[in-house]
Amino acid sequence: MGFGVFIHRSDSIYDDSPAEQYQFPSQYLRRVEACVGDWIIYYEPSKVAETRGYFAIARVQQVIPDPGTSGMYLALIEPGSYLDFANPVPFNGPTGPVERGVLNEQGRISGRAQSAVRPISPGDFNRICELGLAENALLLPRRDDDVRPLDLNEEAVPFRFEQQRERINVTVSRILRDRVFRRVVLRAYDERCAITGLKLINGMGRAEVAAAHIRPVEARGPDIISNGIAVCGTAHWMFDRGLISLADDLKILISRQTNDPDGARSIINKTGHALAPRRISDRPHPHFLKWHREHCFKQ
Repeated sequence: MGFGVFIHRSDSIYDDSPAEQYQFPSQYLRRVEACVGDWIIYYEPSKVAETRGYFAIARVQQVIPDPGTSGMYLALIEPGSYLDFANPVPFNGPTGPVERGVLNEQGRISGRAQSAVRPISPGDFNRICELGLAENALLLPRRDDDVRPLDLNEEAVPFRFEQQRERINVTVSRILRDRVFRRVVLRAYDERCAITGLKLINGMGRAEVAAAHIRPVEARGPDIISNGIAVCGTAHWMFDRGLISLADDLKILISRQTNDPDGARSIINKTGHALAPRRISDRPHPHFLKWHREHCFKQ
């Protein structure tokens, strides 16, 4: 087992779904197989406009031949292991590349940096993860008086570097996942409710909006931006209970079982469609929207 870096771009010609699978040609088979059972970091190359750099981690569960494409393979991602970084990490830091393994003996960037799949040292892995999951300036949710501060501070240090084994013990708590998920979803939606269009900041400087999973975690929904939507309180309640849903083109659907359909329509933004993130890859994925319509929406 070993850590790795997988290059991914949203306009890739490969059949990639970062939270589920990574498609690759046979030339990378041995490198990917070396990552089975361990963690990888996803990297978006600098050639991509507004690149996110190192943007997420995931755990490789197994590697199989692609049943649909001869000569190709799939790295299957362990369900629930994918996690976006709260802070995308650029390739270059203040002192040079944060992934020091791409440097040659002369301290220059080598051709290794262009490899779509490459091993990464425990030290580089740890450094990038600490930067990506740093909790400074997190967009915290509204806190009522009955919420104890301890509830928001559990598992403050999710990564531990064990020097004697040259290994990193990765422990990502559900609380940390929820906080990171909230941050990346709210950032994608500019802290604005996708249903109502409202952007409300309370007196404590916190956004009055939540990050809702389209396919819930309990139903094996991943903590990925395209499985999330920013919604305010009432819209969140209606979405979770299937009184509203979204078509693939993000048209807002209202259930016939809603007891006040006119009132429901009155809170929807005037376009009749959910507001979408600017990045296409961040928008609600039809796969998750279909699940919500079939398993949650009261038609």
